[in-house]
Amino acid sequence: MRQEATSSQGVPKLAIRVTTDQRTGKSKVSFVLPDDVHDGPVSAVGTFNDWCPGAHKLVRRANGTRSASVMVPAGQAVRFRYLASGGVWFDDPDVPADEMGGVVRT
Repeated sequence: MRQEATSSQGVPKLAIRVTTDQRTGKSKVSFVLPDDVHDGPVSAVGTFNDWCPGAHKLVRRANGTRSASVMVPAGQAVRFRYLASGGVWFDDPDVPADEMGGVVRT
């Protein structure tokens, strides 16, 4: 699964990338945001880290994005939200959601 789009300036919008290694039965979920989505730090928070803020901080990249990746068992539903500094929660509008936040199937 790959959900990715770019803005008119060529900068990636919010994106989720899932790659699965059939040999190990693990999936890598990458959370990618444009660097300017929020001024301060942003974390990916969800079922993969017991909703622990700060456990998976998105790192700024030279290409104008920030990202973090997690490894999870393949075939599982991963629920997540983003948490920015100041306690600002936000979701990826392009990812299906339930009452807990975005849902990505690995």
